Amino acid sequence: MSANLAQGLSAGVQALGLNLSPDQQQRLLDYMVLIQKWTKVYNLTAVRDPAEMLTHHLLDSLTAIAPLTRHTKGQAIRVLDVGSGGGLPGVVLAICMPEVNVTCVDTVAKKAAFVQQVAVSLKLPNLRGIHARVESLTDPYQVVCCRAFASLPDFVTWSRSALAEDGVWMAMKGKHPQEEIDALPEGVKVFHVEPLTVPGLAVDRCMVWMKPELAPTA
Repeated sequence: MSANLAQGLSAGVQALGLNLSPDQQQRLLDYMVLIQKWTKVYNLTAVRDPAEMLTHHLLDSLTAIAPLTRHTKGQAIRVLDVGSGGGLPGVVLAICMPEVNVTCVDTVAKKAAFVQQVAVSLKLPNLRGIHARVESLTDPYQVVCCRAFASLPDFVTWSRSALAEDGVWMAMKGKHPQEEIDALPEGVKVFHVEPLTVPGLAVDRCMVWMKPELAPTA
């Protein structure tokens, strides 16, 4: 991995105000190498240029770290990354937040296998990839997240069975998805939308936080 990419990652981490060790930054770069290698065979991503991969994948996923850290307050929780593909943002969360157990679920077997391979190669005991439909999962997760996966109504409907009783949904989206928010099913409430800034990328990004809303008792 070139020195330019390492510098680009380091500058991005600094711009995001993240406190990542040299080892964590190296693992992120190693992860990128694995994506590039496996994409040749498995077509994990349409983005092939390393510099573009850094901004569009790594730095974009890194914008989730600070919001999630604020939410977890350092607690050891279980996170489910839905429609994870090549592990974005799930692998990035696992590298940067060792206290969090991350499961990446995808309906494509080779993508789940890739995440398992990343866990072994990068020695990440807190990461696993599973090949399944999210609707079939019933283990409880405190945070269910996605990045560029589906509309908000579909995301919360499909993953409802995997959400812990006190759990929340965390969706990484482009521009503020007001139409999708308006179309959310009854019983799901948006409690926070925060803008995200991706270093080196002039695009609209935001994080939509949702939770089940208790029906008022009669």
